[in-house]
Amino acid sequence: MGKENKRAFRNLLLDWLDIMEEKKQSVKVNIFGEDYRIKRDADAVYIQKVAKYVDQKMKEVAEKLSNKLPLRVAVLAAMNITGELFKERGDKEKKLLNIEEKSQSLLEQLDSVVGRKEI
Repeated sequence: MGKENKRAFRNLLLDWLDIMEEKKQSVKVNIFGEDYRIKRDADAVYIQKVAKYVDQKMKEVAEKLSNKLPLRVAVLAAMNITGELFKERGDKEKKLLNIEEKSQSLLEQLDSVVGRKEI
């Protein structure tokens, strides 16, 4: 791992953290062998859980690569995590549509029954 790539990865992550953080307490996390202090407004346990997940995903990606440059590993891990997010969102959307369809069907059945009693 070259110093320049390591520095670029660290700067990229720190820039992202600056965007995401509030000026509150900080939590120390380790991601892909690097320590980071994350200023937080979320629960420290939650921040640690998120960092552990990112670290795990980066290690999974690194195991499959011959070129383990941190920036490359981070981008590919981000792609994997984003793929998971999109899949979850798609599954949620399908479930909501299914619920809406069932609700509409039940309302139509109810209207049909109530309509017969009024006649």
